Amino acid sequence: MDRVIIGVDPHKLSVTIEARDDREILRATGQFRTDARSYRQLLDLARQWPERIWAVEGANGIGRPITQRLLASGEQVLDVPAKLAARARVFDTGQGRKTDAADAHAIVMVALRDKGLREISVNPDLAVLRMLCDRRDELSRARAQALNRLHRLFLDLLPGGAPVKKSASQYQALLAAIRPRDLAGKTRRRMAAEELEDLHRLDAKLKTMKAELKAAVVATGSGLMDIHGIGPAGAARILADVGDVSRFPDRNHFASWTTAASTTSSTWPGSSSCATTPPAAPTTAANSPTGRPRWKPCAACAAACPTRSTGNSSPTPAASKKRAREGTPGRL
Repeated sequence: MDRVIIGVDPHKLSVTIEARDDREILRATGQFRTDARSYRQLLDLARQWPERIWAVEGANGIGRPITQRLLASGEQVLDVPAKLAARARVFDTGQGRKTDAADAHAIVMVALRDKGLREISVNPDLAVLRMLCDRRDELSRARAQALNRLHRLFLDLLPGGAPVKKSASQYQALLAAIRPRDLAGKTRRRMAAEELEDLHRLDAKLKTMKAELKAAVVATGSGLMDIHGIGPAGAARILADVGDVSRFPDRNHFASWTTAASTTSSTWPGSSSCATTPPAAPTTAANSPTGRPRWKPCAACAAACPTRSTGNSSPTPAASKKRAREGTPGRL
């Protein structure tokens, strides 16, 4: 029996599929919602093909929810980069419009013809790291928002406002010295006290989260934290985002994925290393964009038809005499 590839165009509330076998013969198409009942219907449709492989666009992005559900069901899933699917859609026959059905068709065709697609595997440790990193980022954003609200309140409570980059205990000491007498000032002070309570609570959660991230990174056996400047949060984020590093053929592909590679690999003449921009040429009056160009007569008709030139030539004697006769200053 032929192997069947099921291309999946994922969305938040629905998925569109197209199934084709190794001979690229269409087997099925359809659109399903992402609720539990529709997911069971999708699996029932796919189980008619014992040898099946799912190809999901953006399995680590928008397609992550459906990918995790398929992996939990014991299915084999390939990750189809969105860029490859877009190329297949553009160069396919037809009008090339972007629709869910067209996207699913492009995804399944890429999976059938590209043998280098990465297979998604279940790694609970990386999944936990990713969740912890996301939670830590949410807490950091919440702390920054609380600080912004506190600084805004201090502008009205304290002349000149409160200094920035202070700890929660220092802000607590500043607030303790403020005793407003009017109703608006008392309300502001009460709101500032509430913001300080939230700040203490968020600091405690961030401290706990940092210790948990450090333990999770150490459990993976990674030595990223030994590098100066990389802490538990940075190391956990790198491990969670990179995932299986073996999916990169070499270090150049990895550098391109991290956008750390230079835009060109050519070496300009006269330089000892690769550069992204050519060496600057010496600036003179001839090639400077702000330099005023000079005019010199054409060789064919002397002073009759001056042509623009950037050379440092002087007018011919015939041109100088003609200017003198016409009453214009010239070089005699």
